[in-house]
Order: sequence, then structure tokens, then C-alpha cells
Amino acid sequence: MAIRTLIGVAVVLLAANSEAASPTKFRGFCTETAFTLHEACYAGLAADRLVRKAVCMHVADTDERAGCFADREEQRQEDKDLCDGQKLTRLQACKLLGEGRYDPPFEPALFDDPRTPTKPNPFYPLTVGNKWQYGGTEGEVNTIEVLNETKLLESGVRCLTVLDRVEKDGFATEVTDDWFATAKDGTTWYCGEETAVYETFEGDEPKTEELVGIEGSFKAGRDGDKAGIIFLAKPKVGDVYLEEFSLGNAEDVTEILSTTYSFGQNAELDHLVPQEVATRFCNGDCVMTKNYSLLEPGAFAHKLYAPGVGVIVEVELDSDTVVQLTGCSFDPRCENLPQP
Repeated sequence: MAIRTLIGVAVVLLAANSEAASPTKFRGFCTETAFTLHEACYAGLAADRLVRKAVCMHVADTDERAGCFADREEQRQEDKDLCDGQKLTRLQACKLLGEGRYDPPFEPALFDDPRTPTKPNPFYPLTVGNKWQYGGTEGEVNTIEVLNETKLLESGVRCLTVLDRVEKDGFATEVTDDWFATAKDGTTWYCGEETAVYETFEGDEPKTEELVGIEGSFKAGRDGDKAGIIFLAKPKVGDVYLEEFSLGNAEDVTEILSTTYSFGQNAELDHLVPQEVATRFCNGDCVMTKNYSLLEPGAFAHKLYAPGVGVIVEVELDSDTVVQLTGCSFDPRCENLPQP
């Protein structure tokens, strides 16, 4: 069986004996984590339900109060379904990732200065000043820029900061600082993110973005969070690995579907991929991945990576929405790209 966890990362597989948290037979670290987080999700559900009860008690109008309690019951079932779906998704992922502890080696000696890596990853070109722009079928514009800024982690690993800004109708909807580190073998690691989600509201004068959430923010080395891999140095079909490890907060999985992608060779992988974009960048050398979050059951995406450029297309399979590269600052192939 091929290595299914993080390629090039030693994962220790230990027997159950003293590790079992209950009298039942130990099922493996990944599976036990899925069951434990399911319990945590239910505990959070119960706490939220009590808070909603308290909120409803303070609604004076009889009909509105009845509606509040009815909404509370409906939300209870939605929350329960989400908890159960997350458990099932995690258990399915365990079959691919394996049952080992997730504790990859992450010492400074394994990494380069992120601004001058020994082996830059061609599928994730993090040169200071590089910029990408993406457009989507939902009307959003996504601009990404590699900043001349670094983030020093508690482990001593230094990461490069990448600014990711999403706008719609001229207003920011999400602004994120992502932190990446390049290992000496060429693997690019994802060390965390500081995320801010914004909304605009009618009637505000002037109309400005309002911060409404920071969900998904994490930092390797803080509160048990650990770095994941954003792109392997030498990906192979069937490789499966974690991009993020912030339990209950950010848990993304990547599976390598193809390392020789060209448009027209596989109808399933071609689904909704803009042909003109794919044929411009891919000549049997692009990488297609399947990406999903363990926190969002049923939501899957395909990402298409081109050597020298990085992500050129992302297809959200559950909603049939597409985000495609519309420009970049460092490759002539980015000129006059089609718009979504």
C-alpha cells in the first residue's frame, strides 16, 4: 500500500494498549479523533441550544416568541445533521489518511528561508511580489499577492505571508493573511491563516465593510494546531494529505487525482474546466486535486495546478461554480486570459 498520509513525513503507528480512552478496543488515532470530535460537536450543540432558549425568553411578542422557539427546534436538527455528517466525513477520510497520529516533523532545520528556497515548488511559486487574480461565476474578484513579510512560528520555522483578498461589487468579503513555508525537499507547507470575513448592509452611510467573522483562523504551534501541506514536492496519483490541522476549526484534505492532466483526456476531470484556460497552461503536465473540508460534509472541489503558475482553475462540485485565473504578474501566458 502506498504511503497515504503526508508523503515524506514519518507518522508513528502505535498499538492501542495504554492509548485507549475507554474500555472498548482502541480503533486508531484517526478514528478515535472522529468519535471524540463528534462528542464535542454534540456538546457545543447543547450549549448553543440553551443560549437560544435564553434569547427566545426575552422576546416579548407572543407570536414572535413562538417563532423563535420554532426556529430553535429547526436549528437543532440542522446542527445535529452537521455533527453527524462531519463524523461520517472524518471516518471516510481515515480510510485514506490512515490511523496514525498526526505529528509531522516540523523543525527549522528542515526548512529554507521562505524568500530564497533551495527548491522552489513550481506548482506553488511563492516569489515575493508575485500576484494572481481570479474571477468567479458568482461575480467575485480574488487577488493574491506574495508579500515581503514573514511570520515566525513558535517552532522556529519562518513562513512567508501571502495576502488573499476577495471582493464583490467593490467591497471586500474576505481578507486573509496566509503563511507558507518551503521545505528543503521542495514541499510547501501551510502554517496558518488570519482570516477576516466582511459583509455590507443596506442603509449604512457611507456603505462600508463590517467584520462579521474570523472563523478558520489558526496558527501552527498554537492551541494544538499543526501545519499541513499545501503542495507536495513530488505528488503522485493517490497521495492523500492534510492541508490544515486545527481540530474543529480548519481541517482540509487534498487527494491527488492526476499529475498529467490535459483537457480532453478525462471527461470527469474536465467537468466545468474552462477549455481555453486549461489548454493554454496544460500540456500533460498539470496536477488535478480533489479538495474538501472535514467540517463541510458533501462539499468537494477540483483544483487545477499548472507548473510555473500554480492554481489556474477551481471547480466547486457541489454548487457547479467555477473560479478561474484571469491574470498574473509574472508569466506571459497570463496575458489576455478569458473572463468568467
